Amino acid sequence: MSTGEPARGDRRVCLLTGAGGTLGDAFCRALYTTYDIVAVCGARIPATPSQHEWFVDPFDPQADVPENESRVFLIRSDLTAPGEVERVIDLALARFGGVDLLVNNAASLRLHPQGLVDGDSAIDDFESQFALNVGVPLRLSARLAQRGWMHDIDGNRARNRNIVNVSSLSGSKVYPGGQAVYAASKAALNHLTRHLAAEFEEFGVRANAVAPDSFPARVPTEKVLQAIVELDAGAMNGGVYSVVAN
Repeated sequence: MSTGEPARGDRRVCLLTGAGGTLGDAFCRALYTTYDIVAVCGARIPATPSQHEWFVDPFDPQADVPENESRVFLIRSDLTAPGEVERVIDLALARFGGVDLLVNNAASLRLHPQGLVDGDSAIDDFESQFALNVGVPLRLSARLAQRGWMHDIDGNRARNRNIVNVSSLSGSKVYPGGQAVYAASKAALNHLTRHLAAEFEEFGVRANAVAPDSFPARVPTEKVLQAIVELDAGAMNGGVYSVVAN
């Protein structure tokens, strides 16, 4: 495993994809003083302090400013591009020395209201949606295992290392509105989660998924965030947990 600046105190290191989206932004804003976060994003970035900023109190320049306790390390990346998953993992390991929590949150949602047979848009979007929604979580999980987790069984168990995949209720229910391709990708992610849990258990890494209803329209984003934190702190393995309003 690459070595770098150690995590501060006992804070956990989280590699988070989709950091510029609704859930990723909420994760960074709520937990940037609790976790060391490798925040992987595209054009949008989370609205939280990062390594690109340093804050100074103009009335007391030597004072400690709380925002500088942020350990959000931003990485811009198209994770579907060749070599990008490996680059992100190398940067994360070099920066913090290890990863305790992988949150696969990045996703592509493109609806096809005309359905699967009326036009070619759903067919044309199939590969790109599966590449991000399934392929990227698979590659990140496998590469992290190969480059660190498989060789640190005691550390994995001691630090309760785990994966949380962000799925959707669409992966188990049929909704109108042209969600077939997206739903199929989330169903695949759910089953990938179960296989990761079974295969990674031997070296002490857990895998679970959260499957929220539409957020923030039906479920508060904070409730989805809470579910991720609870899975990280718990001992569950191989579950796909629905997150609904009630």
